[in-house]
Amino acid sequence: MAAVSQCCALLLASWTLSPLVSLPSSSGPYHDTLASFWSAQEASLQPACVFSPTDASHVSTALAILSSHTDCQFAIKSHGHAPAAGFANVADGVTIDLSSLNSVQVNVDASIVRVGAGASWLEVYQELDTHRVAVAGGRNGGVGVGGLLLGGGISYFGPRVGWACDAVDSFQVVLAGGQTVTASQRQHPDLFRALKGGGNNLGVVTSADLRSFPQGDILAGTLAHNISDREAVFKAIADLASAKDYDEYASIVLSVNFSPSSRTWTLSEVPVYTKPELRPQVYAPLFAVPNTTDSLHITNLSTYANESPIPQLGFVFYTGTYAATQETLSTVFDVANKTLMGFEQPEGMLLWSVAFEPLPTKFTQRAHNTGGNVLGTQPSDGNAFIVLMSATFANPDANNEVEGLSKELMKNINEETRKRGLLHQFQYSNYADPSQDPIGSYGAENVDSIRRASKKYDPNNVFQKQVPGGFKLV
Repeated sequence: MAAVSQCCALLLASWTLSPLVSLPSSSGPYHDTLASFWSAQEASLQPACVFSPTDASHVSTALAILSSHTDCQFAIKSHGHAPAAGFANVADGVTIDLSSLNSVQVNVDASIVRVGAGASWLEVYQELDTHRVAVAGGRNGGVGVGGLLLGGGISYFGPRVGWACDAVDSFQVVLAGGQTVTASQRQHPDLFRALKGGGNNLGVVTSADLRSFPQGDILAGTLAHNISDREAVFKAIADLASAKDYDEYASIVLSVNFSPSSRTWTLSEVPVYTKPELRPQVYAPLFAVPNTTDSLHITNLSTYANESPIPQLGFVFYTGTYAATQETLSTVFDVANKTLMGFEQPEGMLLWSVAFEPLPTKFTQRAHNTGGNVLGTQPSDGNAFIVLMSATFANPDANNEVEGLSKELMKNINEETRKRGLLHQFQYSNYADPSQDPIGSYGAENVDSIRRASKKYDPNNVFQKQVPGGFKLV
């Protein structure tokens, strides 16, 4: 602990950085940072200090200091929406909170938007709605810019522009030694490509220039159906997701949700259409299934992304990718039902959810024209579903038990889908549990390219050894 406290002392010794460092004994920024984490697990970690830069130059100075002291561990937080403890926070280390780097600057013709890595997507959308343009970004307004982009990023506009990282024109990055570089197709293209899926392994992104596009109002809201009608809903969703000519304005999430208290299932969908059409034809088969809730309406992106805040709870995420078929939906539900009905539910367990999100080839083909990425998703994989399995609980003492049950549920799902030839290799890192290996799922060639970039831009392995959180290369 003494060595870690020394790391904070090093930052405090800098007249430039000292006002930006807060300790547990101080009021204000330190405790505000802990309160801002989405999950109770992340908020439970107690860093030795919190460093809150207000300019990219502050990040540069801090990294030069921390990287020269190899016993200094640190974490990088954009908005802290990853649920697992340690991904954007560090016990007894230095947590770098980028949330003050939240500027949103639109160029003269509104074609490029420079966004601070610490901005929330809500802050981005609120500014862009006034210009009638949009960028590919998070669907939940509370998610941060930096973390989403470095993990790939799913947006409502994926079929039109690809992964959110594919719509990045350039990154501004502080390297381990404190040097600041621009990574783009023209400058440091190897770093540019590796950042798009490479997570926190290569540097601290302080801002990104995003390509925008004209965008007006959208269709958004929720549908709910009786679980007894699930096969009709599954067919409608699978037919949409597997279509060769996927409607690039359609973005839908299907969720099957299990209540531990009532031991019952509910079925809901969020069918977004990025044109102001109240009943788009692509969703007609889904509309034909009798529903219990229909809140679909025309709105704008910032209004819909402005979700009500929730209290810090415990969350566990797992992910997988599967063929876009009705068999996938039915199989995953049947396995989840059998598994969850057999569990003795932990105290304070609130909800189990399995969400399916289409990953059409129109989505994955976009990267080839924008400098590529390292995610490894290819049109040759065919249309697919990305699955997010999430567990929500209120009792912090149940964390290990919920983690174990979640792992068992995903093991059962993957075993059955593998037998049926439905399981794909890709794992989306922003949905992955720490026990999973999303970077390994990108394939050997992509992993090697990230490693080469790491060796070139971080030769001392600062982000491998001194930043313990996230998915590492070693």
